Amino acid sequence: MFKNFWYGVEFSSDVVVGSPKKVKVLGQQLVIYRKPSDGTVVAMSDLCVHRGAALSSGTIKGDCIVCPYHGWEYSPDGQVQKIPAHPEKGIPRKARIDAYPVVEKHLMIWVYLGDLPEEERPPIPDWSAVDDTEKYRAVTGSFLWKSNYERILENGVDIAHTPFVHAGSFGNPDKPEVPDFEVETSPWHCKASVKLNPPKPSGIWGKLNPEKGDLLNRPLVPVSTTWWLPNAILLEVDLPLGELKIFDVNIPIDEETTLVKFIALRTFFKGKWADRDARRRVFKVLYQDEAVVDTVRPELLPYDLSDELHVKSDYNQVLYRRRRQELIQMGWSVEGNTIVGEGPARVEATVIPSPTRKDVPELASAWNFKEVRSKALKAGLKEREALGDVARTDTDADTGAEVDA
Repeated sequence: MFKNFWYGVEFSSDVVVGSPKKVKVLGQQLVIYRKPSDGTVVAMSDLCVHRGAALSSGTIKGDCIVCPYHGWEYSPDGQVQKIPAHPEKGIPRKARIDAYPVVEKHLMIWVYLGDLPEEERPPIPDWSAVDDTEKYRAVTGSFLWKSNYERILENGVDIAHTPFVHAGSFGNPDKPEVPDFEVETSPWHCKASVKLNPPKPSGIWGKLNPEKGDLLNRPLVPVSTTWWLPNAILLEVDLPLGELKIFDVNIPIDEETTLVKFIALRTFFKGKWADRDARRRVFKVLYQDEAVVDTVRPELLPYDLSDELHVKSDYNQVLYRRRRQELIQMGWSVEGNTIVGEGPARVEATVIPSPTRKDVPELASAWNFKEVRSKALKAGLKEREALGDVARTDTDADTGAEVDA
């Protein structure tokens, strides 16, 4: 899992004024809500700095969110502006939580989970087709997996599996050959395009496209798969009836649980009457994938490329793994949690640093919840500490709770 990216976390239509919503990404719980004043969306850590209550269970007061436990009021930038038990006292310096940048785009709410300045952040995936409502009819949906998001992402861009996992849907097991790809890449995405042998159509598709000639020699169908770092994919199929595009984000709830949110576009059967069937077909494909991906071992992607065998048709996945390795080396991975409860359960909570931690240097030590650090960074820090090159920063004074202003 990686920080410093934009994550699509919810459909815009599912976040309404007056109803805070809990979402979990990268092991961290967030609260998102719309400000009554202008309708814009706020995203903050769903962890009250006082006693750890979930702010998503609270209420909206003005543009603030009120903790349900002791009534602490948080402004949209994550600062506590009122402590009802001590209204005459000042607000402690550490009475603040992380608030994250939010953009509404392509029917979704995108939250930036990281601390890079705006000019250094990777782009939001280009889903501009979603906005072309004259050309495309859209349906949306959600699907919960008990699998790692990277295994799901790789499955989604793997063209060679379609004749076997999706035989009869859009794969032809009688002609499973994968021709050479046409490839388009950037530091943040890869698109691979081919022409595949289609299966024999069935149902309404078969009635509207009666077979003519040998099934094995039907016209090839253009297909492309695209991934965007860290977790978004697009499947495009040019069917005889028209274009089909399925966008989705594979939201990593944690290492072993993924929530997929999809937007499926079509240029044919654009009446509302066809939405149910369009949605059903997407779920059919997801269930077919789930039956295989949930059995893949190891559950997480190996770090070393040589730990699994790759062939020519795996180009898209191999490029993803190489970029993944680079991100790990850059220190963008999220591994290990910093807030751990005592006792047998030892419940852990993740804290992803927000831009304010770097934007406002004078607040560098004002965070009661310390950020997640990757194993590689931790190991490097420990090594340097052993050599006496750096001083520890997690002193008692730095982590001690403030009880008065």
